[in-house]
Amino acid sequence: MPLLPVMTAALEGGLNAALYRNRALKPARQRLAGKVLRLDVQYLPGPLVLVFSEQQLDVVGQWEGEADCRVVTQLTTLTKLRDRRQLTGLIRSGELEVHGDIQVVQNLVALLDLAEFDLAEVLSPWTGDIVAEGISRVMKTGGHWLQRTAARQQRYLAESLTEEWRLAPGPLEVAWFAGEVDALERATQALMTRLEKLESK
Repeated sequence: MPLLPVMTAALEGGLNAALYRNRALKPARQRLAGKVLRLDVQYLPGPLVLVFSEQQLDVVGQWEGEADCRVVTQLTTLTKLRDRRQLTGLIRSGELEVHGDIQVVQNLVALLDLAEFDLAEVLSPWTGDIVAEGISRVMKTGGHWLQRTAARQQRYLAESLTEEWRLAPGPLEVAWFAGEVDALERATQALMTRLEKLESK
């Protein structure tokens, strides 16, 4: 089963539940009505195209028309878009490349910031309140566990590369090497100055 259709269907269902159920978000949604946002996410098999209308959001993998805005980014960066204060920093750092109408991205980020996404609320019509709350808690706990495990494994790998396998220099070795290069540069400059003085005599 291809990955992209499953992703687009899941993303469409989740975003519609979070953004289009709440009537209070209607003014923020209207700013996006008729707009098309293309997301080119690294490592995904194809683009994700968000087509906004008054009643719903469609997420498709193929779009023949021209998008109002195109965003190039990584999957981890997309999770940071829930906070609109981070948008400018993400663009400046190069984590988020925006081509076209930046207002589309700004309006989407503002809408995501206003929306209260609760997995239990999305699941409850299909599973019931108790099961939905249980799944939501398990997902949150699992997400935190995955983040801690990934950070720990990254630290272990860095320590293994520098300390055990000696494939990469440690931070102190890099600092020492940089100091030695600076000292050599100063000594070479002093020698050049002395040679110039001797040649001029």
